[in-house]
Amino acid sequence: DLFATFQRNLNEEQTLREEIRDVIKEIEEVSRELATVLQGIHLEKCATEMPHIIEKTKSLLQDASRWFVKLSTIIPNGEYYKYHDHWRWVAQKLVFDIALIQFLQDGELATKEYVASQLSLKTDRLEGFHLDLEDYLHGLLQLASELSRLAVTSATSGDYSKPLQISQFVTELNAGFRLINFKNDSLRKHYDGLKYDLKKIEEVVYDISIRGLKPTDPVNSDCNNV
Repeated sequence: DLFATFQRNLNEEQTLREEIRDVIKEIEEVSRELATVLQGIHLEKCATEMPHIIEKTKSLLQDASRWFVKLSTIIPNGEYYKYHDHWRWVAQKLVFDIALIQFLQDGELATKEYVASQLSLKTDRLEGFHLDLEDYLHGLLQLASELSRLAVTSATSGDYSKPLQISQFVTELNAGFRLINFKNDSLRKHYDGLKYDLKKIEEVVYDISIRGLKPTDPVNSDCNNV
């Protein structure tokens, strides 16, 4: 009877993990679609295409939110971190997506509370299924990397305001991260890459400046008029 109980527990655990994986596959599919849509910021003329790109992301984020609600009903109370590794990566990607969209819309940093609300997640671990703080921070670091790329492609396409805006934003983001005492090795290593992203952005801004292309109103970029 004892080992029969063990077997039942193992079977139940396996069934639960399969349910979790099925939901995660759906969330990952949404994340891939978002990534495809957002790549358009590097390929299209931002002044004309950016509003359409932003609009396309809205329904996808709603889909992601619904799947996270579904996931929250599957995970037993108090066992969030037992299964967290299943959705850690995709949660970080979605934080990045939401933070990038927020930056493109108004140039602001997406707060943890805002990101959580977009995905129908709690902000406090004591409240249940929530947005993990480290996942949020990893997502912001991914944002810095993507913005360094956007600085280059924006300058190439003739939008000289955007790199200056990005430079200010990432500099402030870096200042915030410097206040954190990292105890997580993965997060600390990820943060180490931020200085290279910032250096890349600074090189773009320097190139714009020495070529006499620096706009008088760097904040007023067409890409933000969405």
